[in-house]
Amino acid sequence: MKKSIYISILLGSFALQGVTAETVAVAQVAKAAQTASTKAWSPYQPVKDPAVPAVKQKGWVRSPIDAFVLAQLEANGLKPSAEADRATFIRRATLDAWGLLPTPEEIKAFVNDKSPQAYEKLVDRLLASHHFGERQARRWLDLARYADSTGFQNDNTRPNNWRYRDYVINAFNSDKPFSRFIQEQVAGDELWPADQNARIATGFLAGYPDNFNSRDLVQRKYQIETDMTDLVGETFLAATVGCARCHNHKADKVSQKEYFQLQSFFANTAFNEKAPLDKGSETDFDKAYQKQQAVYNEATKEIRAKQKAILDKVREAGRKYYNERYLDDSRAAIFKPESEWNALDKWVNWRKQAVATDNEIVSYLRDTAEEKTRPDYNEAHVDLWKQYKALQEEIKQFDKLKPAKGSNWATTALELTSTDVPPTHVRFGGIHERPLEAVKPAIPALWGGKGEVAITPTEKSSGRRSALAQWLSSNDNPLTARVYVNRVWAQYFDKGIIATVADFGRAGQKPTHPELLDHLASDFVGNGWSVKKLHRDILLSATYRQSSDERPDAVKVDPENKLLAVYPRKRLEAEVIRDSLLYASGLLVDKVGGPSVFPPVLKSGDVGKSQDFAGNRAWTVSEEKEDWYRRSLYVFTRRSFPYPITQNFDPANPNNPHHKRDVTTTPLQALTLFNSEIVFDWSQALAGRVINEAGPSEDAQLNRVYEILFARQPSKAERTALKQFLADEQIAIRQKAAGGKFEVAVPAGLKDTKSYDPVKSAAFVDLVHTVANSNSFAYRF
Repeated sequence: MKKSIYISILLGSFALQGVTAETVAVAQVAKAAQTASTKAWSPYQPVKDPAVPAVKQKGWVRSPIDAFVLAQLEANGLKPSAEADRATFIRRATLDAWGLLPTPEEIKAFVNDKSPQAYEKLVDRLLASHHFGERQARRWLDLARYADSTGFQNDNTRPNNWRYRDYVINAFNSDKPFSRFIQEQVAGDELWPADQNARIATGFLAGYPDNFNSRDLVQRKYQIETDMTDLVGETFLAATVGCARCHNHKADKVSQKEYFQLQSFFANTAFNEKAPLDKGSETDFDKAYQKQQAVYNEATKEIRAKQKAILDKVREAGRKYYNERYLDDSRAAIFKPESEWNALDKWVNWRKQAVATDNEIVSYLRDTAEEKTRPDYNEAHVDLWKQYKALQEEIKQFDKLKPAKGSNWATTALELTSTDVPPTHVRFGGIHERPLEAVKPAIPALWGGKGEVAITPTEKSSGRRSALAQWLSSNDNPLTARVYVNRVWAQYFDKGIIATVADFGRAGQKPTHPELLDHLASDFVGNGWSVKKLHRDILLSATYRQSSDERPDAVKVDPENKLLAVYPRKRLEAEVIRDSLLYASGLLVDKVGGPSVFPPVLKSGDVGKSQDFAGNRAWTVSEEKEDWYRRSLYVFTRRSFPYPITQNFDPANPNNPHHKRDVTTTPLQALTLFNSEIVFDWSQALAGRVINEAGPSEDAQLNRVYEILFARQPSKAERTALKQFLADEQIAIRQKAAGGKFEVAVPAGLKDTKSYDPVKSAAFVDLVHTVANSNSFAYRF
């Protein structure tokens, strides 16, 4: 009971301000002024760098960004907030740029840096770190609906997807021009077929949820093309273009015909999930996988040969049986002679072959041997099945020799034909069985399209996606740069200049600072689409440096803080909470890239065990303990089973492009952090770190834990509450011990155990656990 009292003291709360009639009146005036300044602006007009506005408080302006923000503040009778103190700033900037906490040493160095370039040096250091690429990759993967599995009923593992994730990390770390980043992801296989990284980049398109069991391959093609069309529209253009698949868009001037013209850019696209790696391109992860796979193959060579010999006896009949299970339009292509295949037939047969596995032949052998009521029951299969089952049991003995992670392939887009492309039809009501007129690739007129697009086929490809990628990344495109800089602005200020980051259309919100949006977009393109330059400009602005302290005068005029008179506080994202706890505890393993890992779901003692959720959906805990402490970016993303530690903190839904993280507040969040044995293990490690670094002094220990978690020392009131907590907790522990229940958690990794007091140490673990679950930790200010 006493512990919960101190929790409430330490957590604190942010009181909501009452909304009075006067507040509403003032806000309405401000809104009217904003409406007048934006009504002539359109996201579809060419991007032009507007003149930097004149302002009164010129000394506050550090960049044009600030002038655009300050102009609106002054127009509404407001002044910007005071500058945040340096410790607060470095914590904010590090969390935003890296998704991790700064160390006390980094904080101290920045606070004590008296040079004129102190902020520039800090920001440049943040942008130069590989953590920047990891942080930006997580945000981009939200949009790319990244997962390591397919979803649907079987939720099959996609063992190659980590290669696309690593491509994204490297792209941001190397400051790959965003225009090139777009081109590689949409058409890397067409534009740079000899570049393996460009081919892997097309994993952006290949990340759709997929049902391998689909019996209608023509419909599956249509669904995949729909996914890619909607993905490109939402991600690059902030357009809810998917609404036009079934009817003309109700809000924006995009017709159903234009939707299918856009979809036709993908009409010839297929995916190879077993594309061989270029010779000499293998990473250490690949070499380790190949080495272990070779060990397994050698050990099981004879067993697998016997299995194949058995399956070969029924393979033709089994494959025919499963081919006949497809629907009529799919069978028409499957049973047609290859010499008669058209472009659609080629796609259907490619897909059929891609999803076909020996598991189907095994199932056929089993069913025809065991189900006597089947028309195709075969007594000859009974003995074959008995032999095969024995071999299955025999080969299981070698499971431990299988590579635990990784693959020997890459996933890439490709096209099966060049000039012969499957037709795209307008679909009545969006229903694939009801085709209407055929259409050719074109860009909707709303976005500047002028009819059908000129397309140049290559030797192996139609060139359609290349044409789309080049239009998307064009300096003259009115949307792409605006959309991306708006997303980056939302990363730092919680809301975009257009708050509806996924919708720039009429149903979306109007921009709060349209001239600033155009300035950022123009500057972004003018700087060669440099992502790091964009981030640097924002991080070094006076707007970003503002304090987040609440101001009644600003709330009165601008209750939603659209004018940014105050820096917006923001709760940390799910992955940042986990990663920062690991970082603070000293457990985080700083290793970039590689196959996804499986940390414990329940507690650290579950090594090697699995939470089996039906076949392919198993969660087998990684045997290598360092994998337990990798960044959340590298944790296996199972569509049917989100990782529980982060699940309650609103992670991205990988089934669709996820544009903005939700922020909910639920009891499960507190229960997760307080009751999770894994989190408590991390608290023990953090307590051990603090004691090792601060020594035996209680005051020094309290200072250190606050410096690590909050980038400051406790206030006088907090210190008093903390000491009282320790005293009361020790009494409670001793009382339990007197009753025969001495169950305590002690700091992990203590170097000096000479003056070790188990009761006092256990109380300190409880304190660390409590403080780490406070608002001051879970928010950045």
